[in-house]
Amino acid sequence: MGSDSDARRIAAGSPPSELVASRHAGGQPSHPDTGPDHPSGTPFDPLRLCIFATIALLGWLAGPAALTVFAAVGFYGYWKARRQGLKTSKCYLRDTRLVMAYLGILLAAGLFGMYALAARLWGS
Repeated sequence: MGSDSDARRIAAGSPPSELVASRHAGGQPSHPDTGPDHPSGTPFDPLRLCIFATIALLGWLAGPAALTVFAAVGFYGYWKARRQGLKTSKCYLRDTRLVMAYLGILLAAGLFGMYALAARLWGS
């Protein structure tokens, strides 16, 4: 291929301003569910799921079931993202293995809390 054919191929595509505007709005990807097939090639980072688990931890008085659900959903989200290639998260812990360990501990704590609550209520 010569430079003339490259120039025609580039000229036939969308203007760069349209590509940039569609990929980023306010510095963030326009669609949060990115993956290996996404044009940016960046796996989806389920940061919000980690935040939800932390909020559920702080809201333990609302019941350990909330902690269990949010930690399980967050763990699954990070597990799936890690399988797609995400190694570093925007979560405070950064490394997805640490985030998954944290969420696993929260999940275990939530399950133990539900067990302890049930044992107290039904007098096992």
